[in-house]
Amino acid sequence: MTSSRRIIARAASSATLALVAGCTVGPDFKAPDAPIDAGYSADQLPKQTTAANIAGGASQHLVDGQDIPGQWWSLYHSEPLNKLVEVALKANPDLDAAQAALRQAQEAALAENGALYPTVSGSFGASRQKTQIGGFTSIYSLYNTGPSLSYTIDIWGATRRNIEQLEAKAEYQRFELEASYLTLTSNVVTAAIAEASLRGQIQATQEVIRAETKSLDTVRSQVSFGGAARADLLNQQSTLAATQATLPPLQKQLAQERNQIQAYLGRFPNQDTGEQFDLTALALPGDLPVSLPSKLVEQRPDVQAAEASLHAASAAIGVALANELPQLTITANIGLEAAQMARLFEGKSLVWGIGSTASGTLFDGGKLLHTKRAADAAYDQAAAQYRSTVLQAFLDVANALRALTSDADALQAELAAETAAADSLTLAQAQLEAGGISVLTLLTAQQNYQQARIGLVKAQAARYADTAALFQALGGGWWNRSDVVAKDRGAAQQTDAAL
Repeated sequence: MTSSRRIIARAASSATLALVAGCTVGPDFKAPDAPIDAGYSADQLPKQTTAANIAGGASQHLVDGQDIPGQWWSLYHSEPLNKLVEVALKANPDLDAAQAALRQAQEAALAENGALYPTVSGSFGASRQKTQIGGFTSIYSLYNTGPSLSYTIDIWGATRRNIEQLEAKAEYQRFELEASYLTLTSNVVTAAIAEASLRGQIQATQEVIRAETKSLDTVRSQVSFGGAARADLLNQQSTLAATQATLPPLQKQLAQERNQIQAYLGRFPNQDTGEQFDLTALALPGDLPVSLPSKLVEQRPDVQAAEASLHAASAAIGVALANELPQLTITANIGLEAAQMARLFEGKSLVWGIGSTASGTLFDGGKLLHTKRAADAAYDQAAAQYRSTVLQAFLDVANALRALTSDADALQAELAAETAAADSLTLAQAQLEAGGISVLTLLTAQQNYQQARIGLVKAQAARYADTAALFQALGGGWWNRSDVVAKDRGAAQQTDAAL
């Protein structure tokens, strides 16, 4: 048995030497260089936004090159919001699916590594045979057992390129997981802000309804004393009814937003635990990071995922090239063979064999050629998609920066408009009670105030939402995470080390 082990060892050693001597065909992947002349604006962006004396109206400072915290949503200083994100990260089924996809891709890469080693199998057989030699017929039993080895030498690197491709696909799934975390956390934050905005709009509408109801009572009293016409009463009633009609749609949107939040948390709509958000309870982050353009491509998980796809497409070209070339397979077997079971394990029953086979495709109707061309086209597609993803990344940041400055100016203007409309309505109500103006003037003041009040709430919410959009556009600081994402990333790195 010692000699048999030496035979298999020699075969394995020969295969290993052939593997080492082999080459790897196809392009060696090089990550695309970061864009040199890319930026976020053709002109100079302001480093500070305007301020307004209202919740969400603080001035924000844009800091070039500042790093992004992993839990960026904590900058809103809202404990209910922090808890909401924490629950979503633990219970959202989309994250579970992304984590499972990553594990699947990693295991597929590990499985393909097995192709670098010989396949050794064992067998036991028993058969009844008949032979005829020189007119003599012999019928006998034959028993055999033992291991066999088969090894296709990776001369051209097809297996190594395939492993490279699968590892790149695992890398793609890793960044898809990071993108899922970023999307989820951003969605939870913006949903909470949307809820706060809707609650503010509902509150503002209710205040307008109360004011218009009071004015209606005034007009009704004047009509009873002959100080106003019945048409004035009907106009005021119509205005009040129109304002009341705007309330149910807002309440519907609020209920739907609450349902959406429950879905983010992995809950059913009836499992709402009643968390509520108000704009005045959210702090507006003061210092906002603006990543250097050269760093953005490293921070965006979608860009990193696109790069991994490009890497996988590059490796696929090598696989297609190697499949066009001849393949060499080494086989070896050793075992015991005897005509009687009792004599199977005797020393003279030892049998062995070793051989090699070279094979190549002579004609396949162009299958391998067109497979290679398809791999080339897939690489071109992945390269174009990578460039598109990079452009989208810069577009997202540029739009977020513009929104921050523009919406700060808009909030300032909306506050001034709301203040003026409120003063105008107060004056109109006083004058109406004194009989100094017509109801038409009051109706105009009421409509202006309603629009200004709702516009102010929306402008407040826009500043909170734009801030979240900037953090999302810059990559969300996933590289600084210290929660479950970092643990997942560490496990993935350990798996890569095993590869």
